[in-house]
Amino acid sequence: MTAPKVLIMASDGFEEAELFVPLELLRQHGCKVAVAAPTNAPIQATVLDDPGRTIAPDLCLEEVQAAEWDALLLPGGLINPDHLRTRPEAVALVRSFAELGKVVGAICHGPWLLVEADLLRGRRATCWPSIRTDLRNAGAELVDLPVVADGRIVTAVGPADSARFAEMILDLLDQASTDRKELPA
Repeated sequence: MTAPKVLIMASDGFEEAELFVPLELLRQHGCKVAVAAPTNAPIQATVLDDPGRTIAPDLCLEEVQAAEWDALLLPGGLINPDHLRTRPEAVALVRSFAELGKVVGAICHGPWLLVEADLLRGRRATCWPSIRTDLRNAGAELVDLPVVADGRIVTAVGPADSARFAEMILDLLDQASTDRKELPA
């Protein structure tokens, strides 16, 4: 069996734990993980409002083909998802992953991208408290839990939930792998 391929889409201002914790946990579990950003320039995290670590993207958004990946992760932070949701190619990429039945995970403010891609209507979801109204207005049923999965879409509240968020992604990737094995040839 080939290792699941997970793409993390981010730009400057991502919340440090929401990218690095899933990145490390997914790699520890054998996933091939890459980071995509609007450009090849390193992107910088925030830790709440303070500057955090940087990471060099593995590829630019325009190079990404959703069909080549098993999952998409969208870290939060205030700046990162707000920047990405104004980029048509980023929103189209999120929508493509969902349309192909891939696992899509968004944490903290990351669900803003799910709102922009119109993926939350009629779905159960959670998020950072300050964007709950945005999700509700987009048709989501808000659930007061740290991590919520509805089909192959996973949402989580914030940095403290980063490990549980990654574990839910792993569970869905395992389930997707099992589903593929059970399909007739």
